[in-house]
Amino acid sequence: MPPPNLPRWRSPSYISRGDYLSDALSLPLTGPLYANEPALPSLPVPSLEETLATLQDSTLAVATDAEKPQLRKDLASFAADGGAALQALLLARAERLAGSSWLQEWWNTQGYLIPRDPVPVNVSYFFQFKDDGSAADGCARAAALLFRAGEFRKRVVTGTLEADALGKKRAPLCAAAWKYMFNGLRLPKSGHDEFVMHDPALHNHVAVMCEGVIFSFDFVDENHDPLPVAALECLLRSCAAQAKAAGESAAGKPPCVGVLSSQERDAFAGDYEHLLTVHPSVPASMDILASAALLVNLDSLSPVSNKCASPVFWHGKSPSPNRYFDKPVQIIVAENGKAGLLGEHAMMDGMPMVRLADYIASASYAEVAAAKPAAPWVQPEMAAGVPRQIFEPEAVAAMGADAALGKAVERAKASFEKLTGEQELEPVTYAGYGASYMKASKISPDAFVQMAIQLATTRLFGKSVGTYEASQVRTFRHGRTETTRSCSTASVRFAAAMRGGGQPPEVKAELLRQAARRHVEYLGKAGAGKGVDRHMFGLSMLQTPGTQRPALFDNPAFKRAKTWTVSTSHLTHPKFDNWGWGEVVPDGVGVAYSIHPGKCVFNVTARREKDLARPLGHYLQEALEDMRAVLEAEKKKGGGGKKSKL
Repeated sequence: MPPPNLPRWRSPSYISRGDYLSDALSLPLTGPLYANEPALPSLPVPSLEETLATLQDSTLAVATDAEKPQLRKDLASFAADGGAALQALLLARAERLAGSSWLQEWWNTQGYLIPRDPVPVNVSYFFQFKDDGSAADGCARAAALLFRAGEFRKRVVTGTLEADALGKKRAPLCAAAWKYMFNGLRLPKSGHDEFVMHDPALHNHVAVMCEGVIFSFDFVDENHDPLPVAALECLLRSCAAQAKAAGESAAGKPPCVGVLSSQERDAFAGDYEHLLTVHPSVPASMDILASAALLVNLDSLSPVSNKCASPVFWHGKSPSPNRYFDKPVQIIVAENGKAGLLGEHAMMDGMPMVRLADYIASASYAEVAAAKPAAPWVQPEMAAGVPRQIFEPEAVAAMGADAALGKAVERAKASFEKLTGEQELEPVTYAGYGASYMKASKISPDAFVQMAIQLATTRLFGKSVGTYEASQVRTFRHGRTETTRSCSTASVRFAAAMRGGGQPPEVKAELLRQAARRHVEYLGKAGAGKGVDRHMFGLSMLQTPGTQRPALFDNPAFKRAKTWTVSTSHLTHPKFDNWGWGEVVPDGVGVAYSIHPGKCVFNVTARREKDLARPLGHYLQEALEDMRAVLEAEKKKGGGGKKSKL
């Protein structure tokens, strides 16, 4: 029986400005993937009392002794100081948007589509896959990954993918983000970006970038099943050969328009508008890129170590990256077969992308090549399917002759080289122990590592600082993320004891357990939609000129506690060698981590001039060693804590 046809959208394409609710009304999707949507609860608005009680702990953790009296006063007076009026407005908004989320449009726009920072480093995140020894080279590895991506895409766009669920109780998760994964593109617009989505039933093609040249070919058949891996490999090798030939012919290679997407957003918006006017065929060419299912990047690099490979997957080679950063999904493959994925963050968070990455990385080239082809394929037929550059020769000539475009490309190269040159990435593998030891110590592995990060960053900065751990709230309709604040009064006491050295090991171990339990409790609150940061953000969005402004909003400790000097997230996957993103404040660090049974892997990013990444890598390993020493000393004295909830 032939597979079902893809459902048709109401229009061939759709422009989103960041509102999940409007998009859902315009793009009705069906199938098991979306079956839970109508029954999902709305994101709650916590009471002021519970938010302020939770907020007090994390703000006191970073406040100086001199600041604490005023902080307590501002927290106590928040409701009477205008907070209650803002809460009433937020409750009214939540009621008006019942069936969606009071937060989602604000978060999509204020968090992603409106900020003007460049997408690379500031927004993008990467996964680095383990090597595949059965793939001969980059084109073979890319073919296997593309085949699997085609299989996964069909399940997403038909809605037949099994719906996401969380935990042992299999709590259903919102599926709104899935529609932004394939056949779309972020569009640069002055002041406020947009996101264009194309009906996947009308587009069977993939875009491929090699040496900065963009190609396109159909990678799935009329039933939207991927072509056999041998066909995909042949097509990808054709792209590589054409790119090489174009590089040897000055007339055949267009300017590297991909680098334009690395700029500050308003600069890119202006350059993009000009690009569309260079030749009459250019808008149609850019539509090919926008409507492509995804982008495959064939890099002419052969990095070996994680230290060398991870920056390639994070942002590409400077000054002319083989990337188009506005594409939601980019599969990146080096000549030697090392591979990874780069994700654009505007309308979709990391967990759906993890599921895609899990699927495409979990089968080797040999396994994919041995699979029964989805449809008959004959080698000679490939002559008719040779991929072509998306820019026609006339457009290439016009682009090469356009002085303004040439200057824009050179300007973008210079800004990209500066942006990436300022960054430092430090992969760290601690092989002393991992999740197995942490569980045996009756401490949640995630909370254990978060306390190691607290100890390490306290040693790095000389004080406790605002720390973010990403938590998802997709158990609510149109939910995205919430913050788990890792820095608490309990973590401060633990770090102080570890740094001071005066306390006996059993006391330090108990302080570690107290801090870990507090962290687990906060994770639960955040997952239930009762973290403080999205609530306070919502209240601040309703503050208008001329109305009473709560003093808490301007309190220095309050501001410091929500400045993410340390931005963290946890993802452990057996097929990932590394993953990460950039720091979120200039004098801060980004810490991605994985907790395997016998080891911990960290990826630390920071501004190079700050010299934070390498020292923090050392402090993380030192913290884990010191924490084990404390727990082992406690064991010798016959101590131990209550079993943690893992």
